[in-house]
Amino acid sequence: MQKTPIILSKPPAERSKQPPPPTAPAAPPAPAPLEKPIVLMKPREEGKGPAAATNASTPEGTAPAPPAAPAPPKGEKEGQRPTQPVYQIQNRGMGTAAPATMDPVVGQAKLLPPERMKHSIKLVDDQMNWCDSAIEYLLDQTDVLVVGVLGLQGTGKSMVMSLLSANTPEEDQRAYVFRAQSAEMKERGGNQTSGIDFFITQERIVFLDTQPILSPSILDHLINNDRKLPPEYNLPHTYVEMQSLQIAAFLFTVCHVVIVVQDWFTDLSLYRFLQTAEMVKPSTPSPSHESSSSSGSDEGTEYYPHLVFLQNKARREDFCPRKLRQMHLMIDQLMAHSHLRYKGTLSMLQCNVFPGLPADFLDSEVNLFLVPFMDSEAESENPPRAGWPSYPPHLNVPGPGSSPLFSLLPGYRGHPSFQSLVSKLRSQVMSMARPQLSHTILTEKNWFHYAARIWDGVKKSSALAEYSRLLA
Repeated sequence: MQKTPIILSKPPAERSKQPPPPTAPAAPPAPAPLEKPIVLMKPREEGKGPAAATNASTPEGTAPAPPAAPAPPKGEKEGQRPTQPVYQIQNRGMGTAAPATMDPVVGQAKLLPPERMKHSIKLVDDQMNWCDSAIEYLLDQTDVLVVGVLGLQGTGKSMVMSLLSANTPEEDQRAYVFRAQSAEMKERGGNQTSGIDFFITQERIVFLDTQPILSPSILDHLINNDRKLPPEYNLPHTYVEMQSLQIAAFLFTVCHVVIVVQDWFTDLSLYRFLQTAEMVKPSTPSPSHESSSSSGSDEGTEYYPHLVFLQNKARREDFCPRKLRQMHLMIDQLMAHSHLRYKGTLSMLQCNVFPGLPADFLDSEVNLFLVPFMDSEAESENPPRAGWPSYPPHLNVPGPGSSPLFSLLPGYRGHPSFQSLVSKLRSQVMSMARPQLSHTILTEKNWFHYAARIWDGVKKSSALAEYSRLLA
């Protein structure tokens, strides 16, 4: 049964005041459902809003116009629908669109490591001032090893650091990255290195070469033996020792490994100097969130580097097992009260230098390594032959010329070759543990800024000032 339709209209008086409403368009037929959605994103243009058309108001009483169907993309025939959603990506926050391709030269430059160093540069100059040129060779990565060196004058510190870093024994010493002592400087009795020299390898290992250690007892020894001293040593002994202590205390704070080079065994004043430098060493900076309420510094959180004793220019008798045991025992007794890591990280027995000795031959093995004279390698092409004893003529014993076998036997050297020992030393130093220098992990550039702050603190150290006042 059909219901009677009801028509609602306004009174004739009100109807005459308004224009007749436009005829409403016929409702469009409902579109057929799509199998997959179509997403079209139009890039936003300057001065136009994203929805200008939708925000426009329509006259009262009129139905909003249905949204216009999107135009098909170029290259697509009318009536066809894409089978996959279509997206258009726009860069936000950039005035211009990024180039489609990057310049290969720029991209390659970003991937290249810093320029390879060919020679050392100054980290601390001869006036004990900090230099900033080294930061150009550093990266923002944390896998870095810092190796420093200490030693008396003329012991071969620069030569050892050059051989460990970038050079070989066969090269000319004038091409070494750390300049060795020249003949003229030897005649003057002076030192080639002043301040602290810096060099970093492609393996990200930092080497710090330093000027020689000079203390009042060492200077007195040189003067008493009529050694000619250069003019720069004609200074008060307190000032000379202060410079050496500043450098040693600095290395004990910013290095993972400190090599102590000596060319004879041994100088007791050197060990007294090391203990004094350890005493005035700056404490490890504490984290900013921790309070310094404790009465003294906690030894468990204080940083101490690995200490390696390098016996340079060692003679054949120094490689004797009995002499070797005596050297280890003496160093262990002299450093017994030190917190420096002078034992347990380097061993000549484990690198097959003494193949006939058991691993427990040394009761207390310290970080000691022996290297022979480098000049002896000049005889490698013509090594000394086996000796022939002399007999009285009436015995008619044939000489060495009658037995060609003896002329082919090399002489007894008593130790491995210089190249072999330097290679073993390099392997052991490079494989040492790299503990944190501070309470936070440092990158190469962070280490540089940390070292600059430590050097500034060392120069203003109240402990060094008090020690200098007591010596005066």
